[in-house]
Amino acid sequence: MRTLIILTFLAVLVMAATCYDPFINRRRANDFIQADTRLGAITQERIRERTKAPHERQREICEDYYPCELYAYRHGYAAAYKHYFGKRRTK
Repeated sequence: MRTLIILTFLAVLVMAATCYDPFINRRRANDFIQADTRLGAITQERIRERTKAPHERQREICEDYYPCELYAYRHGYAAAYKHYFGKRRTK
């Protein structure tokens, strides 16, 4: 009985040592997900990265200009963008 417990324990240790990889690649971490679902999600993510919302573009512009960023901390990014860059539109 004691030998059986020791062999079982050793088998668990060997399995844990060979199967568990703490530094697994981020892409390989979710390999159990079906490929079709992943490809659709990756495509959607790339589309979202290309087309940013107007308020997000305005926020990035405001973050690059330090006085605008300071104004945004107090009044919000929409008000800061309007204050510093709102008058530049010409039509």
